[in-house]
Amino acid sequence: MSGSAEIVSLAPPIDDRALDELADVLADCVSGGASVSFMAPFSRNEARRFFGKVAASVAAGDTVLLAVRLDGKIVGTVQLGLDTPPNQPHCTDIKKMLVHRSARGRGVGAALMAAIEAEARQRGRWLLVLDAVPGESGHRLYLRAGWQQSGIVPDYALFPDGRLCDAAILWKRLE
Repeated sequence: MSGSAEIVSLAPPIDDRALDELADVLADCVSGGASVSFMAPFSRNEARRFFGKVAASVAAGDTVLLAVRLDGKIVGTVQLGLDTPPNQPHCTDIKKMLVHRSARGRGVGAALMAAIEAEARQRGRWLLVLDAVPGESGHRLYLRAGWQQSGIVPDYALFPDGRLCDAAILWKRLE
């Protein structure tokens, strides 16, 4: 990432500007065809509502929300899920690793993953889990970063246009 980029942990209360910029990133990813839980048509207002719920989860202490600011504007984000069952205090889910299409190819995703892994370590979470569409850019990024694939779930979800997609289940044990 360039010198004008910074990774920040968004703490409560998350301001409206940040929520709007996070919504822009999510809406762009869905518009670009990413299978990240939402279907087309998907409005920026829907994306803003989603991040309002994430902000409430951050305020409750159930989620850590990281963002990458490039030239002062949020262009990427990832979440660390802390709301785990009592018998999994060492585990965590990585959620919604998103990079705006205009910022891709600059190391934003790799930087976000390194930062969220460091955050997990600081919180005593050493077994991380996520899912990704096999062969997509996120999946390739995770494999390059040392994540292990446990398997493929066929027809797990839909792309925003309604086509079925598989999900690769990945995990990483932090050293």
